[in-house]
Amino acid sequence: MAPMQAAAVQFSTGIGRTVTSLFEEAGALAIFSVSIFRRLFCGLPRRRVLVPVLYEIGVRSVPVVLVTGSFIGMVLAVQAYTQFKLMHMESRLGAIITMTLVSELGPVLAATMLAGRVGSAMAAELGTMRVTEQISAISALGSDPLRYLVVPRFIACVLLIPLLAAFGDAIGMFSGWVFSTRMLGVNSYQYWSHAINFVTAWDIMAGLVKSVFFGCSIAIIACHRGFHCGSGAEGVGRAATESFVLSFIAILGLDFLLTVLLNTSYYLIWPQAVSL
Repeated sequence: MAPMQAAAVQFSTGIGRTVTSLFEEAGALAIFSVSIFRRLFCGLPRRRVLVPVLYEIGVRSVPVVLVTGSFIGMVLAVQAYTQFKLMHMESRLGAIITMTLVSELGPVLAATMLAGRVGSAMAAELGTMRVTEQISAISALGSDPLRYLVVPRFIACVLLIPLLAAFGDAIGMFSGWVFSTRMLGVNSYQYWSHAINFVTAWDIMAGLVKSVFFGCSIAIIACHRGFHCGSGAEGVGRAATESFVLSFIAILGLDFLLTVLLNTSYYLIWPQAVSL
């Protein structure tokens, strides 16, 4: 009986430590987020600081989004065509591809790819600066490291990730159209006609709103992990890995919450849509 009690105590203690650690991390992340938002009201960073960050996060992420969007559109065309052909509804392929890209898959997959490319890079860069004491040197010189290092990255992610997601949506729709019309024999006019009639401005707005929150979460998590990384190369690597994993979890959680909130708001604003 004693060994069983000892195992039960050890198990419950482990759970308690895990829960306590989660709450501590959540609290530290919340404090870090508040610190960033406070510094946003102090004015924008200087152009020579902001522009290189915009280039790194925005321009250099275009190839990744281009490849991702192209294959998403073609994969959706292949999968949807197989199902729609059984119901003789191939002409509606454009509607399902466009709707899925604009409101769901486009923002989520673009944010996931950028969490791997941008988020991990930011966490590794800031982690290296922490390990080599460059952040401490900035503080010693009288500058605010959060304002100089974090705020430009936060602004860039919030502004550019929605634009990159919209670019990925456009590329996905184009690649889906090319594959559907050239390879699957779908009529081009019917493809775009159903796409335009089915997708509304609300769907486009919902995808962009999700992308803004995704960009915000990626920037906060990546910068927080970099600022609080462990010592040595192992600490930097762990910070980059944790940045991607936590950003991916945050993207999925935010996607669920925002989908519920946006759908509820839609039916509250237009109650007649419930009967359609």
